[in-house]
Amino acid sequence: MRGVVFDGKGIEVAYDLEVRDPGPGEVLVSISAAGLCHSDLSVVDGTIPFPVPVVLGHEGAGVVEAVGAGVTHVAAGDHVALSTLANCGTCAECDRGRPTMCRQAIGRPGQPFARGGRPLFQFASNSAFAERTVVKAVQAVRIPKDIPLPSAALIGCGVLTGVGAVLNRAKVDRGDSVLVIGTGGIGLNVLQGARIAGALRIVAVDTNPAKEEVARQFGATDFLTSVEGVRELLPTGADHTFECVGRVELIRAAVDLLDRHGQAILLGVPPAGAEASFAVSSMYLDKSILGCRYGSSRPQRDIALYAELYRSGRLLLDELVTRTYPVEEFERAVADAEGGKVARGVLTF
Repeated sequence: MRGVVFDGKGIEVAYDLEVRDPGPGEVLVSISAAGLCHSDLSVVDGTIPFPVPVVLGHEGAGVVEAVGAGVTHVAAGDHVALSTLANCGTCAECDRGRPTMCRQAIGRPGQPFARGGRPLFQFASNSAFAERTVVKAVQAVRIPKDIPLPSAALIGCGVLTGVGAVLNRAKVDRGDSVLVIGTGGIGLNVLQGARIAGALRIVAVDTNPAKEEVARQFGATDFLTSVEGVRELLPTGADHTFECVGRVELIRAAVDLLDRHGQAILLGVPPAGAEASFAVSSMYLDKSILGCRYGSSRPQRDIALYAELYRSGRLLLDELVTRTYPVEEFERAVADAEGGKVARGVLTF
């Protein structure tokens, strides 16, 4: 079968991958579509350290092909969106409704794939850039069959992370002011999360002026090409700032542009050793800096919610899919993503 493999030196679309059958508590999914996220590219450039060789991809949707023993919530033929959370469901964090904090779901990559007899790692417990993948049952969430799978694929990372950061982590309330720095795939979902939450002023910042139209479509009330103009729109600062780029100077800006009692939520991923600074004295006005993993999501609940918000017209998905690419055109998809030509490119099988 086909899949995108990174061996530590280069990326290749392989045609001879194999994947094992699902074991107890697992699901075999035939992938129909997978979004190209910067996290995949961050593995390639070393921003996210990961063992190799690895099958990339982590934002996908498809059709259940087979289930292992004990799996009852999905069955062959069901359409599913996949999450990256291979959480155990039984530890204290899972029991408290914090599956993103499950230690069984972090730093323990499996090797369900093989190529020429050699095992390959699975990225983010998912590897959606393959025709078929095996995931834990908890990662497969059934979705209505009337949702196009290229659109549904984007729920599994971009929507869970961006919208989830607004609703679950920041808990943006009606009438709040929101600043979003960076309007890529994550930033656009933060914008629509803020709109859904009822934020009154939603300021988007991106150095590319061509992104203004789509930013406003997703919920921005204002658009700037630099953080320098934010104080003119929000003289006392923002209630919530979201840094979606991963640059330390923008993290500092996100903190500096907070109003009293405001909170800065960090979503961008800088290099692993990056350090950011802030003025300590400013924090005594009840300001907060919040990390956020995967939108503090509970995928079995949240994916179903977002699917219904899409069906009611409140959550935009089709508009996120800027372009689809056959998996054989992976390099072209990467070039378009890195060149800022697409909000989200989607690979299809």
